[in-house]
Amino acid sequence: MNKKQWLGLGLVAVAAIGLAACGNRASKKGSANSDAKTDLKAAIVTDTGGVDDKSFNQSAWEGLQAWGKANGLSKGNGFDYFQSQDESQYATNLDEAVSNDYKLIFGVGFALSDSVKKAAKDNEDVNYVIIDDRIEGQKNVASAVYADNESGYLAGVAAAKTTKTKHVGFVGGMESEVITRFRAGFEAGVKSVDPSIKVQVDYAGSFGDSAKGKTIAAAQYAAGADVIYQVAGGTGAGVFSEAKDLNEKKNEDEKVWVLGVDRDQKAEGEYTSKDGKKSNFVLASSLKKVGESVKDLAKKTADGKFPGGKVITYSLKDGGVDLTTDNLSADAKKAVEDAKAKILDGSLKVPEK
Repeated sequence: MNKKQWLGLGLVAVAAIGLAACGNRASKKGSANSDAKTDLKAAIVTDTGGVDDKSFNQSAWEGLQAWGKANGLSKGNGFDYFQSQDESQYATNLDEAVSNDYKLIFGVGFALSDSVKKAAKDNEDVNYVIIDDRIEGQKNVASAVYADNESGYLAGVAAAKTTKTKHVGFVGGMESEVITRFRAGFEAGVKSVDPSIKVQVDYAGSFGDSAKGKTIAAAQYAAGADVIYQVAGGTGAGVFSEAKDLNEKKNEDEKVWVLGVDRDQKAEGEYTSKDGKKSNFVLASSLKKVGESVKDLAKKTADGKFPGGKVITYSLKDGGVDLTTDNLSADAKKAVEDAKAKILDGSLKVPEK
C-alpha cells in the first residue's frame, strides 16, 4: 500500500472517530429515560442555605427527587437543582436552568422573589414557583406560602410546657414577613400557657452562618434560656452544635433543648450525656412540608394544571404544616394536641404579626 493510500485510510479513520464522538455527544444531550412518565423537566434554585441545609432547601430537593423518581426521571435527566452560594447567583442560576431546558423552576425562599419575577417576565414559556412569597399578576408564576404561624404556635406551647427556667429563646435567620410569622405564632403559643415566660429573640442576619447561630445560642443559654426555637436555615446548625456541646457536659436531666424547623430534625439532637446516657435534645420540630408542595405543584404542572397567577397557602388543615411530638412529655403533647384541635375547628386564630 502506497503512502497516499495510508494517508487516505488515516483520514477516513479520524473522520469516523470524530463522527462517532459527535454522535455520542448528541445522543447523550438528547437522551431521555425510556421509562419516563412525563416530558416535564423541573428544577429548583436554592437560596444560600443549599440542598444539604437539613431544613428548608433540603426538604424542597427531597420533594423534587421523589416526584422525579416516581415519574421515571433521574438527576440531570428530568430534574435537578442549582445551588446558590450567595445572593448574586440567584439570577444566574435561574438563567442556567432555562438554558438547560427546564420548564418548571422553583425559587426556594422569599429571597429569590425579585429574581424569579424578572426571570418569569423574560421567559414567558417557562413556569415558575416562588416558595415562601407572593408574586401576583404573572400568569407563569405560582406562589406557595405556608401558615408558619400555626406550627410556630404549637412549638411555643411545647416550649412553654417544657421550660424549667421560664426563659425560652427564638433564633431567626433574617427579619422578614416569613420569619415574623414563625415568631408571632411562637410567642403567642408560649404566652397562651404562661404569660410570665420570657421569650428572648435574636436574628443572625443570615441563613447560612452556622458560627453566628452558635454564638447567639451560647448567649441565650447563658442568659437562662433552656429551650431555643431556631428558624434560621443553615445558621440553625450552629444552634444544634452549641446545644450538643453544652449537653455533653451535663447530666441527662439537666439538658437544654432545641426546637427544629421545616423538617424533622430529631437526628441532629443525638448525643451522650455526662452521665453516659444516650439521649436527644430536639424537643420537637415544626414541619413546613415544602417537599410535599413541590411534589404537588410538579404533578399539577405535568398534568397541564399549573396554577399560574395563584397564591396557594399550605396550612395545618391540609397538612402543609405541623409539629412532631416524639420527645414531648405527656402533658406537653396533650397541650399541643388541644391547641391543634382549636386551630383546626377555627376557634383559635393564630396571629401572623
